[in-house]
Amino acid sequence: MKFLRNLLAAILGCLIAFGVLFFMFFVFVALLGRGDDTVKVKENSILELSLNQPIRDYEGKDATDPFAGLFEEGEGLDEILHTIAVAKNDDKIKGISMTTSFLQAGLAQTQEIRTALQDFKADGKFIYAHSDFYTQKVYYLTSVADKMYLNPQGAMDFKGLASEVLYYKDLQEKTGIKMEVIRHGKYKSAVEPYLSNTMSEANRSQIKELITSLWNSMLTDISSSRNIDVANLNIIADTLGGRTPKYAVESGLIDGNVYFDEYEGLLREKLAIEEDEKLNYVDFGDYVKVASKKTLKSGVNKIAIIYAQGEIFYGEGSKEIIGQGAINRALDKARDNDNIKAIVLRVNSPGGSALVSDIIWREIELTKKIKPVVVSFGNVAASGGYYIAAGADKIFAEPTTITGSIGVFGTIPNINELAADIGVNAEQVGTNKNSIDYSLFEPMTDAFRSQVQEGIEQTYDTFLQRVADGRNMSVEAVDEIAQGRVWSGVDAKELGLVDEIGNLDDAIAAAAEMVDLDTYGIRKYPKYKSDFEKLMEDFGGAKAKVGESFIKEELGEEAFQILKEVKQLSQQKGVQARMPFTLNIK
Repeated sequence: MKFLRNLLAAILGCLIAFGVLFFMFFVFVALLGRGDDTVKVKENSILELSLNQPIRDYEGKDATDPFAGLFEEGEGLDEILHTIAVAKNDDKIKGISMTTSFLQAGLAQTQEIRTALQDFKADGKFIYAHSDFYTQKVYYLTSVADKMYLNPQGAMDFKGLASEVLYYKDLQEKTGIKMEVIRHGKYKSAVEPYLSNTMSEANRSQIKELITSLWNSMLTDISSSRNIDVANLNIIADTLGGRTPKYAVESGLIDGNVYFDEYEGLLREKLAIEEDEKLNYVDFGDYVKVASKKTLKSGVNKIAIIYAQGEIFYGEGSKEIIGQGAINRALDKARDNDNIKAIVLRVNSPGGSALVSDIIWREIELTKKIKPVVVSFGNVAASGGYYIAAGADKIFAEPTTITGSIGVFGTIPNINELAADIGVNAEQVGTNKNSIDYSLFEPMTDAFRSQVQEGIEQTYDTFLQRVADGRNMSVEAVDEIAQGRVWSGVDAKELGLVDEIGNLDDAIAAAAEMVDLDTYGIRKYPKYKSDFEKLMEDFGGAKAKVGESFIKEELGEEAFQILKEVKQLSQQKGVQARMPFTLNIK
């Protein structure tokens, strides 16, 4: 026993020592990484832009947190746009070299970055681009460049947009695991994959119209930059006129086929320096540190930007999930701060819990009575994402924002058939007539379905009323364009669901104009805990990321996304106001 006690004590001591060393190691790494973060920007420099990390609207980092960034992957769109704007006014930065191959950003985010790059060129600075292969989204972004080059043995994708939706009806029948579905809205096809093996004409119609509108917005921008008619761009797409590097040049999509060393020679020519002279590259990630110390907008008076991004779930929320806790607390702080004169709510969400959406909507209604609230839509503002914004004083959307989806549904898992197949029988006992409302192991009763349907209809009617009141429309007019239908930002403006086509800066400018501000600073909300803080609390942040990375690597990207969708559906509680389907645009 004495030996066992000593052994356990030794093991415990080792674990404690390891924990202390582990903590001190990361403290050392964090402090070392921040000990000398001065970036030297030389004369005649080129900002090197690759954008190889996942892009969110907002990372929510606390500048005072020495561990912010540890264990975390991702770039904030707000930081990217700010950095490009700072570089525009930096005399040492002569141009930008874009070497992006894969872009992990939504279409509206891509459009905002593209607009910022267009503005960067306004004062005579240049943008060059080179890639070994261009995906359509990367090509759309980099088409803003003065010159575009492709590796002679590279590849290019330019064929138009497409979307794929997976259907699970047969899978449910084979496994005995099914989703009971209650919905309102002929276009509410988030649940269609559980009811059918084929796409309905209503769903096919809305997807076709949506991606056509998005594609046309992309082509309009590309046409302006590359000086190619939209009609000709469609011909190039239909004939795969950019399928080889040679054809891509002949069609005018790019300017030449060169290797990277030849591309650098072209950069030297642009800078008028000798062939053997070294190019002064500044890494974009490093330059973010320089830009973060420079303020483009300042003043005692402030405009608050509150970022609501991700699916909507009940609870606190995070930088990937909208919860009423963080968002409503941010609204309350901005409302009570006398220096903050107006609020811009940045929404990027496919929706989620109808209850949480209404809770946030209510908080915005309270805020509007004190200060104006302007909304800026990002990649998507659908269902619950639109719900929370419907009452704002003014709404802006990008042309490529997926907007609307005014409709609700409920999904409830049921394993009655599976239970019967494997020999499981569940018996229930209750005290009252309705005390046993639903069991996972029994078929859904008509009475319970009717009860849930009543809740769905009530939520839908409330949703319609919220939009009608906020947009100054009749309930009948909203219902006509609702039914869960999704629209592009361009179509949403024509229908009256948004006020203006514009980006976040446009929304900020409108908010400032409402309160007669010429000069003002920006204050961002909410602030989120870093993954390192979560690790120190319960090791959850790092553990989850490691587990997710392992599963993704083992299953592959497509299988992982299916698993992720099924998991998200299993986590949905209560009536859902969500994007009508998982839209995978390629």
